[in-house]
Order: sequence, then C-alpha cells, then structure tokens
Amino acid sequence: MTNQIKFTVALGADHGGFKLKDALAEWLRKAGHEVRDFGTHSTDSVDYPDLAHVVCNSVLSGESRFGVLVCGTGLGMSYAANRHAGIRCAMVNETTSARLARQHNDANMLSLGGRMIGEEAAFDILATFLATEFEGGRHQRRIAKIEPGV
Repeated sequence: MTNQIKFTVALGADHGGFKLKDALAEWLRKAGHEVRDFGTHSTDSVDYPDLAHVVCNSVLSGESRFGVLVCGTGLGMSYAANRHAGIRCAMVNETTSARLARQHNDANMLSLGGRMIGEEAAFDILATFLATEFEGGRHQRRIAKIEPGV
C-alpha cells in the first residue's frame, strides 16, 4: 500500500462489529489513512441505523471519502446506508466483490460482517476496495439510473 492514495475513512459499528471496526481503524492508520471513528466502542447494545446514518452523513458531506460499516452480518448496516441518496454501500465478504463494487458501481461505502469474516479477510477486502478506481463509461450511465443527478 505504499504508493496508494491516502483517504479519510469514516467508520461505524454496532456491538456486533465493534471489535472488527477497531482492528480496521488500526490497520487504516498504519497504512497512512485518516480515520473518523464514530463508534460504538463496546459490546453494549446499540441500534445499527444510528451509526450508519452518522457515517453516511460524513461521506455525503465530503468530510470522509469512504465509509466502512460493521455489524454482525453486514446486512443491517448496508440496508440503513443505502437508504441515503448518494450512498452506494456494498455488503462484501470477499475481495472480488470489493473490487467490482468500486470498479463498476463506484461504491463509496463498504459494509462488513463482524461475525462473518476474520480480520485478515477484512483487511484484504478493505485494501482492495480502497485501491480500486471507478471505471466510469457504461457504468456511470447505470449509476445515473439509480442515482438521478449523479
């Protein structure tokens, strides 16, 4: 990752994802990225939509370039995030989907399952996601059909 562009990445997790979120935050910092950690910071039960909305707002405002959400499965966070116009959140469990989410869909957020994948897999997924550029072209036309005004 030494030649990779550095980004500001917003992180958010519920109680099912906070351990993986913390590991991702450390990994991102070591790679030279700026991290905005919106919590949670314990196993105390919280409502995942609350965290998803805060991270989405950070991305939509331009404060963060990308967002990463972690809950038990990654599903709930992705549902909440994709309710926001302008957010394209990919729920991913492996690197091929992470690459294609960026390449073809210009995903600006990633959702991971803290109870579904291990840390090393999550690091590989995030590295792939951040290193992949959007191809544009025919893919831009398709995104415009789901995101009017983009």
